[in-house]
Formats: sequence, C-alpha cells, structure tokens
Amino acid sequence: MAGVTLKTVAKAVGVSASTVSNAYNKPDQLSASLRERILATAQELGYAGPDASARALRSGKAGAVGVLFTDQLAYAFSDPYAVGFLAGLAEVAEEFSTSLMLMPISSTDIVGGSNAVQHAAIDAAAIFCVESGHPALDILSTRGIPTVSTAFGEHPDLSWVAIDEVDAARKLGEHLARLGHRDVVVLVDDKAETVGETAVELGFEDIVCADCDLRIQGLQKGMPDARLRLVSGGHNAFASGLKGAEYVLDSQDRPTAIVGLSDVQALGAMEAMKVRGLTAGRDLTVAGFDDIPAAEPAGLTTVRQPIKDKGRAVGRMLLDPASTERQILMPTQLVVRASSGPAPKR
Repeated sequence: MAGVTLKTVAKAVGVSASTVSNAYNKPDQLSASLRERILATAQELGYAGPDASARALRSGKAGAVGVLFTDQLAYAFSDPYAVGFLAGLAEVAEEFSTSLMLMPISSTDIVGGSNAVQHAAIDAAAIFCVESGHPALDILSTRGIPTVSTAFGEHPDLSWVAIDEVDAARKLGEHLARLGHRDVVVLVDDKAETVGETAVELGFEDIVCADCDLRIQGLQKGMPDARLRLVSGGHNAFASGLKGAEYVLDSQDRPTAIVGLSDVQALGAMEAMKVRGLTAGRDLTVAGFDDIPAAEPAGLTTVRQPIKDKGRAVGRMLLDPASTERQILMPTQLVVRASSGPAPKR
C-alpha cells in the first residue's frame, strides 16, 4: 500500500506514533502482546518499519563502528589473529547494539580506500593493521570520527590498545640465544606483494610492515650475536610460511632456527619440515608469534598476546570511553613448547 507511514499504523492500532516506534526501536518498553499486534498490523498494511537513513539523520548516529585494515576482505575471516580480534570487538559491539563495518583499504589503491572512508556511515573506527600515514586516517580525523588503533603511539592525544612488540620479540630472541642459536631465518609478511612463485630474501630496508619491523628489532636485541636473515613467501598466511620454509630448507645455507613473525607462518614452516622428514625442536627450531588456537596442539613455541582481549578493549574504548583509559599496553608471555630445542651441532 503506497504512502503507508508510521502514523498510519498508529491510527490503525489505536496507539500513538511513539508507541509504534518503540515496537521497533525499544521493544522492552511494550508488552509482548501489544508489540505483536503492532507488528502484525504493520505487516498487513505493508509497512516495513522506520527508515534507517532517516533515523540516523535525526539521531546523528549511524549505529556502526568501522574496522579499517589494509588487506583483502577475506583476511578478516581466514586469519586466526584477525578472527580472534574481531570476535572480542564484536562482543562489545553487541553489548551496545552496534554493528561492525569491515573496511579493507588497499595500500596501493589509496584513492579508492580514502573515498570509502570519506563516505562511510560510521560513528567510530577501529584501526586494525593500518600503517601510520595512510590518508584514510587523516580523513577520519577531519570528519571528527573517534578512532582507536592497535598500534602503540607516543602522542598523548592518541587512543590505542597495543603490546610492546619489541619487548615481546626480545623475550623470544633471548630464549633462542640460550639454546645456542646463532643462525636464524625470520619469515616476514611482505605487504608489498613483491614475491612471485618462489620466496625471496629481503633486506632490513625492505620491510614495510611496522609490526614486523618492531619484532625484528626485538629479536636483534634478544640475540645480538646471531645472524638474522629475512625471507618472505608473500602475504601473511600459512602458504607463505610454507613457501618461505621450503626455500630455506632446500638451500645449502640452512639455519638452526626459523622464526615466523606470526604463528600462521611458523605453522607453515613446520609443515615444510614434516614433508622433509624433519622434526621441529630436534632437527631445527621453529617459533612463532601470537599464540593462536592452533599453536598449542602443534607444540609451537610462541609469544602469547591477548588477542580477543585486545578486541574487547578496543571496543570498550570506542563505545564506552568513560569506562576505560585511552592508552592500554597489554601483556605478552613467552610460551615454550616442543618446537624449540638446542641448536644442532654443525
């Protein structure tokens, strides 16, 4: 029926327009029987409910938090770290009846990503794995949209929930040094996507991922006498860890330890060893970073960070800022398992 409005439904039911509005927006304020009668009448009249766009204009709220990350959309559903973080963030968003808008912004298509952020209907934004200096961050600031980052920032006006990446990796480096490792390959996420069919060795100046750079610095601090070589099989994933480890294990210059800067890469390295009849912790040490759920059953030595708690803290800071601090440094822990052992004698 053309022209049916909220007032039309109210007149048909014999209640006020605000009562009909409450049936959709504040159902707890009505009895179950009255709400069912209102919704049934609305359906008979062909009324679909209050217009979301109009409601947003009236309230000045979109009812959504944007989650920005410089990756493909599928990454949010496939990477265990991203899944854990988003699960924690979603718990808090659900508590405040707020939606999450996943916003992949390309590190190469700067214009496209910036336009998406410029026009996004969001009330706040979680900055998840976005390098500092991306134009999208300036756009959020210009629009006055509150943001919370997962990266540490020194400016007192910044809001963030992070870990000390350098110190966390230092703990792992010291562990490897105590085991006698002096020749270590580090599997690196190559966000520049310069890797082809085979893995490549990178220079320290080639690292474009800020977290990777900090973790490498931590490893260097923890084992200053070691030779660290950087190898990338591509984007952060199990397959790139597998490719990078294959390159390393099949070379004449095999290290005594492989460190994945994420658990997924380290698990890929363990798979490459398994195919070659090698045992992690005996023939070669493998270690990771994050302590995702798959790390424990694999016996992977890693650095644990509170992934889900980080998501919860970001959500709380965005949606209930008065209840929390603006800058939170979360703890990390070295978790030693069977995949790390003494450096084999050459």
